[in-house]
Amino acid sequence: MSSPTVLILYNEPLLPPDHPDSAAEHTILDSVDAITGYLQDAGYRIRRLGLEPNPAPLWTELRRNRPQVVFNLFEGCADHAETESYVAGLLQWAGIPFTGSPYQALNIARAKDLTKQVLRGAGLPTADFMSIEELPVPPCSLEWPVIAKPAKEDASVGLDQDSVCTTQEQLDQRVRYLLEAYGPVLVEEYIRGREINVALIELPELEYLPPAEIVFPEETPGYWPILTYDGKWRPGTPEFDNTPPKCPADLTPATARKLGTIAMKAYRMLGCRDYARVDLRMRPNGRPYILEVNPNPDISEEAGFPRCLGVAGIAYKDFIVRLVEQALTRRDQAKPSLRRAPSAV
Repeated sequence: MSSPTVLILYNEPLLPPDHPDSAAEHTILDSVDAITGYLQDAGYRIRRLGLEPNPAPLWTELRRNRPQVVFNLFEGCADHAETESYVAGLLQWAGIPFTGSPYQALNIARAKDLTKQVLRGAGLPTADFMSIEELPVPPCSLEWPVIAKPAKEDASVGLDQDSVCTTQEQLDQRVRYLLEAYGPVLVEEYIRGREINVALIELPELEYLPPAEIVFPEETPGYWPILTYDGKWRPGTPEFDNTPPKCPADLTPATARKLGTIAMKAYRMLGCRDYARVDLRMRPNGRPYILEVNPNPDISEEAGFPRCLGVAGIAYKDFIVRLVEQALTRRDQAKPSLRRAPSAV
């Protein structure tokens, strides 16, 4: 019997190198190379497809070559981030098993305001917020300071030191900029305290990995301890160099269990699958707040997720192979429908 064929699906980088958001997009190529090597070593046959805005090549690939499983690294096109969930929906429609979260979870998580409504409905803690989709900016109903961020982006896109606002005038300016650059805006209460990341895996039982922490310098005039785009993606910048991750975080076992339990509840509420990351802030009094739920987070070898795997004693290459093995178990549940392409394609 021949080895299963794995299609590694990823978004083809489209932004030019000098674009302010290009760093987050181009790291995917390193992940594709590494994952290709690990899966080939495990005996899988590999095909790769870098997808651009036109989805037709994906449907053609599925029909012609019929991979047994798709390793889904597609993060959405740079100018249409919602395509991340569309591609998962297309794979579900085609009946092809794939790694990571399904369409529903990706679609909900992409809308930060909707995610917060779901979390609140489940009794999970998240900061007070307001959503803004058009001008004029309404009077802020939250306590100052607040933080404004794109409501439908991830990877810290649109976040910098000007994201935290202490006056209505600052908020007006920031929201105007974000609306023009990224679309709808989420404004939420700024939570002072520690920032904790909880990575989760479900292979096959759901568990949380040792929590990690983003270590910030102390808050000073003109500096807000937040994870900006530079702090996440641009080595050599002051914010990147001064915000090192620490895993495991310096937490008591009871606090780690508390945060892990909250993260697992959020994971289940959004319908995540295989792996995810939940980002939280914790006030000095220990009260936690969920910032975001991230299905299909960055799992490149230099990212925080593999660091948490290592602390838990799980080799990165074993994690990659287990994702494929688990996706293959879903083949019996799939209902292939590849005889013809959808009319929309």
